[in-house]
Amino acid sequence: MERIGIYGGTFNPPHIGHLHAAARAVEALNLDRLLLVPVAVPPHKPLPAGSPTGAQRAELLRLAVRDLDALEICTLELDREGPSYTWETVHDIRAQYPAAELFLLMGTDMLESFHQWRHPERILPEVTLAAFGRGGKGEKARLEKARENLEAMGAKVLLMDTSVVNISSTQIRRMLMFQCTGPFLPPQIRDHILAQGLYGVDRDLRKLSMEELEQVVVSLLDPKRVPHVLGCRDTAAKLAEIWGADVTDAARAGLLHDITKALDGPLQLTLCDEYGTILDDFSRRYPKTLHALTGSLVARRIFGENDAVVSAIRSHTTGKADMNTLEKIIYVADYMEPCRDFPGVEKLRHLAVTDLDAALKCGLEMTLEHLARQGSEVSPETREALAWLNR
Repeated sequence: MERIGIYGGTFNPPHIGHLHAAARAVEALNLDRLLLVPVAVPPHKPLPAGSPTGAQRAELLRLAVRDLDALEICTLELDREGPSYTWETVHDIRAQYPAAELFLLMGTDMLESFHQWRHPERILPEVTLAAFGRGGKGEKARLEKARENLEAMGAKVLLMDTSVVNISSTQIRRMLMFQCTGPFLPPQIRDHILAQGLYGVDRDLRKLSMEELEQVVVSLLDPKRVPHVLGCRDTAAKLAEIWGADVTDAARAGLLHDITKALDGPLQLTLCDEYGTILDDFSRRYPKTLHALTGSLVARRIFGENDAVVSAIRSHTTGKADMNTLEKIIYVADYMEPCRDFPGVEKLRHLAVTDLDAALKCGLEMTLEHLARQGSEVSPETREALAWLNR
């Protein structure tokens, strides 16, 4: 009996995580073939604006698997009108391979939400659900619980003893905008994207108007961070008016200060390496603190911002010695914009409009106290900033 896997997704774009998961599944499930099924119209969440067409994503997928045995592209969902429902896809594949044993691949989140899919009762008699994780904390327990719940519904569930590369298409799209994909895109995929100008890689993002800049920045942020960033922009502009700094520079720095915040530690390091930036020991040990540095690099290279904006972004997390007015404003605005809510924030807001240096010192001291409570190491730049203020 032929053993066939079904691996659906937007593949927007296909990346090394998809290929790693596919290869592991072929091995773990002893598959004769694995069908990769690019979705046409996701039923629950639309494709991001500017996504390639289904045909373009299928072509990227063909390039990705062209030298890989057992992997095949299945365009059933692209050829069908309307939302792409798995039950219909499974039905059509079953009709094509009536004697095969079918395995439906999915990640942890999909396994947990499977009972909410359209017509799960039509899927379960036809397939074995085969789930893999990303190696996250507590994920194994989540998978086990999901299996228990689904088996109570009559499902056949296999948990593959393997983790996939922890990278998402969303992160890849961000990295493409930053002209940096590291080892996460196969070379043939990267080259095709660049040649065809997909995902906006051919767009010149320098010298954007404030409105255009906001639109691009919002598209690159974690949605939960958008209110903070817009609040920081508006607060920075108001403080610039009070303290005599350039209001436009303040607003642009505020808007861009967290532009790389959504990247995890390994991706922060990847960006630094591809930009040719040499890191100190502290940054290597704490890559999650790198977004100020990488944000400044992106602000200069991708958005063409001036030295004042770049420098203000660079120091907005740790501070530094000899900070100028704009640098102080961005540090303080980031700390006390309207979305912030913590003990002492009202004092910081009062100082921000009455004594900027005192506000900066207050913020730096709060940072030291917070890190001490966590037992975390303090950046040398933060200590240097406080020493400079206390001189």
